[in-house]
Amino acid sequence: MKFAVQGTIHYTILFQLLLFGLCNCLDTISINTRPVRDTDNDILVSSGGTFALGFFRPGKSNYSYVGIWYHKIPEQTVVWVANRNNPIKDSSGFLSIDTTNGNLVLYQNRTNQTAEVVWSTNDSSSACSPASDCAAQLLDSGNLVLLHNITKQVIWQSFDHPTDTALPNMKFGIDRRTGLNRFLTSWKSEDDPGSGNYTYRIDPSGSPQLFVYKGQIPWWRAGHWNGMRWSGVPAMAGKRLFSATFVNDNTEISYMWVVLNHSILSRVVLFESGIFERFTWWYDQVEQGWNGVWSAPADRCDQYGQCGAFGLCDTSNSEQFECTCLPGFEPKSATEWYMRDAKHGCVRKPGTLICSEGDGFVNVANVKVPDTSNVKVMSGGLTLKACEKECLRNCNCAAYASANISGGGSGCILWHGNLTDTRKFTVVGGQDLYVRVDERELAQYAKKQKGMLVSKRTLIILVVSGVLILFGIIFFAYWLLQRKRRGHRKLFPDANVTSEESSEEEKLGQSKRHPDLPFFGLKTLITATNNFSAANKLGRGGFGSVYKGQLGDGKEIAVKRLSQHSRQGMEEFKNEVMVIAKLQHRNLMKQEGCIWTGQRGSKLLLELLVGSCIFTKIQD
Repeated sequence: MKFAVQGTIHYTILFQLLLFGLCNCLDTISINTRPVRDTDNDILVSSGGTFALGFFRPGKSNYSYVGIWYHKIPEQTVVWVANRNNPIKDSSGFLSIDTTNGNLVLYQNRTNQTAEVVWSTNDSSSACSPASDCAAQLLDSGNLVLLHNITKQVIWQSFDHPTDTALPNMKFGIDRRTGLNRFLTSWKSEDDPGSGNYTYRIDPSGSPQLFVYKGQIPWWRAGHWNGMRWSGVPAMAGKRLFSATFVNDNTEISYMWVVLNHSILSRVVLFESGIFERFTWWYDQVEQGWNGVWSAPADRCDQYGQCGAFGLCDTSNSEQFECTCLPGFEPKSATEWYMRDAKHGCVRKPGTLICSEGDGFVNVANVKVPDTSNVKVMSGGLTLKACEKECLRNCNCAAYASANISGGGSGCILWHGNLTDTRKFTVVGGQDLYVRVDERELAQYAKKQKGMLVSKRTLIILVVSGVLILFGIIFFAYWLLQRKRRGHRKLFPDANVTSEESSEEEKLGQSKRHPDLPFFGLKTLITATNNFSAANKLGRGGFGSVYKGQLGDGKEIAVKRLSQHSRQGMEEFKNEVMVIAKLQHRNLMKQEGCIWTGQRGSKLLLELLVGSCIFTKIQD
């Protein structure tokens, strides 16, 4: 509404500017402060510096608007617009307190030196008397409030008149006492913040729900409040950065959310395309920017009534038609269904006998329950069993669900008409819906569930058996390895000659097949030399000592045992043995055989018994 104000008002405002021009509170407008002018690029800044208020021009538009935006964010992000449907076509706009009634008023100058009202907080009543008791203040929550300076009573606030953006602590819904309805309305376009085609509001009928409407037609449904979250928003079931409250009593139906982490900025926007999206901004991120964390509609099943009455939408199998029918129902038009057109939904199967003996319910789990606009809600401590009995009393009752799923569930929602806009979720966060079927259908589902249970049990048994067999094989292999190691250690009962097999022994083991290089067992040499007794020692050379011994068949031998400090390694030992084995000379003793053992020591590869070679004892 526009109207001309007498020239005296214009001159009074000019007088205020001259008198109080040096006094400009950063977050407040009053009679004692200068107006916020477009030509001067004046702005108000909230006390914490989070939000700013001033004049702006959206996108490519040349029109001027008064709005609120984030002050610390480089890209201008507008969250509220005062004169969204009444732009100023030049830069003559200014915002001030009306000297007659104390309202906050947006003016524009006319060519005849009069001021015209473009927008006001309240056109019909006097906000303060005298007007000097009123002041407008921009809070750090993003809320612009008109206050009574003495009583601090809030006379008007921008949170009661949102545009396209929801902020933390902003209440949505209906005040039953005053009739005030708080809801979002999209912009017309990026260049025009005027009221667009989409609205986001609470429908108070039945069990109250959140809707996005396109005009007057439901576009997306968040579902009813089930005591913990909106039934159609499973994202609210996980670990959250936000906390939400819902109130439904005699005074109001309202919804409000807050941010739990104060280092995060968050907003929810209804775009001109009908997309409803939540954004966050983290101050401590290296690459700062608005991050979209959730949006709707996100898929075909989010479109309201995608599968018609008694249809169930499920996107888990993208290769098939997302629409199926609820238990006990079939497509109304098989031809349309084949063409993936489900607008006419489903109907009861022929021959169905509802409201007869044997009726029962099939549980459809993890769903967004059907539209609750026309349902019967029974609050209190009713259990699901009581809800079932209540539904069976009425032949028109088609389904039931818990009204409140918190604390194990309580209360009932009873559907007596069409079941519309039901969808299956692929993630946890949905609700159980119990659909009424006749005795025959109930028996079929019971048989199907029994078969599925048997299949699950069989699968579990197979998996468990496979795991047990695998562990058995691993345990048996480990037992064999340990047994082999224990058996090997038994060959070395005395600490003087204990040994373990090493990689060196494995390499030399390839030579055991050589015809010129016979090998003896270590136990044989221990017995023959009396465990390499000092009494049997014949002498000592550069690489170790030589011991005399006697084999089991009475043959006398000499055994060369390399010292643990010898620098002779496996290759040198191997070469020595191979050369001696092939040499034939009357002054050279015949080599009878060889043995190699190994143990990983603290410093040397072969620490204790590096090797020993058996030679024929020198004859006198």
